[in-house]
Amino acid sequence: MTPEILLIVVVTAGLGLLVAVAGLGAMWLLRERSIGAMLAVVVVVTVVATVGGVVAITLKMIIEGTSRDIVISVVAVGGLVGLGVATVLARRVVAASRRLVDAVHAVPASGEFTPPGGLPAELGTIAGSLDQAYRRLRLGHERERALESARRELVAWVSHDLRTPLAGMRAMAEALEDGVVADPETVGRYHRQIRLEVDRLSGMVDDLFELSRIHAGTLRLSRSRIGLSDLVADALAGVEQLARAKGVLLAGEVDPVIPVQADAAELSRALRNLVVNAIRHTPGDGTVLVRASVEGRIACLSVADCCGGIPADDLPRVFDVAFRGEAARTPNADGAGAGAGLGLAIARGIVEAHEGAIGVVNSGPGCRFEIRLPLSA
Repeated sequence: MTPEILLIVVVTAGLGLLVAVAGLGAMWLLRERSIGAMLAVVVVVTVVATVGGVVAITLKMIIEGTSRDIVISVVAVGGLVGLGVATVLARRVVAASRRLVDAVHAVPASGEFTPPGGLPAELGTIAGSLDQAYRRLRLGHERERALESARRELVAWVSHDLRTPLAGMRAMAEALEDGVVADPETVGRYHRQIRLEVDRLSGMVDDLFELSRIHAGTLRLSRSRIGLSDLVADALAGVEQLARAKGVLLAGEVDPVIPVQADAAELSRALRNLVVNAIRHTPGDGTVLVRASVEGRIACLSVADCCGGIPADDLPRVFDVAFRGEAARTPNADGAGAGAGLGLAIARGIVEAHEGAIGVVNSGPGCRFEIRLPLSA
């Protein structure tokens, strides 16, 4: 390397280092300012380092006279052109970022975010991420509103369901206490009625406690390998008396040995809720059919009834808390509608806790509820 070339390298490197340090300091001071200001610093540092090195060398030794003036002029013009282009670029970046900020500020209360068009790739990615975030927020707000509405509806309905039997029991207790009724038959009937109401209220409190555990995520499953045939047999045996009282025929069909990994008590409760619901809505002489079958690697539990079908508009709400599909809250004489509307919501919570799925469709003379669970390995 010749001494002249070595001198050029030393001079340009030294000037470049000084300008770079000054530029870094300026960018640190401007770190919270506009992107355009930082881009301007980058361009100024580049131009100053280049022009400074060329000027220093030409003035020192390499070029003299007209040639030196030409070189300095060309470098200076090139630097000004670069500075102009960088200014235009910075203005475009700043304008694009302002459009994005304005779009965020313009988001209405409904949460509908409209990303501005023509953004650079990086800002476009940010806009896409904001769109997804606002979409998740909308879904979260809609779910929160639905839960709040269901909670208010549940509180109102449960208050009604508690107040009515309590008033009846109080009246019967006062009649017994005051001696208004004294004949053994009426006294015995009052005692039986009070016990039935206490049993019903106890069941309602149990359902509320189970539902609160499901919604709080504190439902703990004790999984073991169980056969669905035993589960179906136990469910049918547990509701036999209710079905006989309504004149409903119970039937079961089970494929040979269907093992699943599940909490036997909780899954049995979910199936029993479906069967009780089917019996309540099936008229006398109707049939409730419980089937257990296998589809690929999925175990299917279905409960088919003769309820006459569910209106299409109500199907998506069947598993909502406190949904009964009817405005009347007074239990029927045959017991239909005697629940608090929690059984199906509890069944869904239990099935989902098992990583399964639950659904309902209209089928034949009624509807068919179906639980789908993965088979044991």
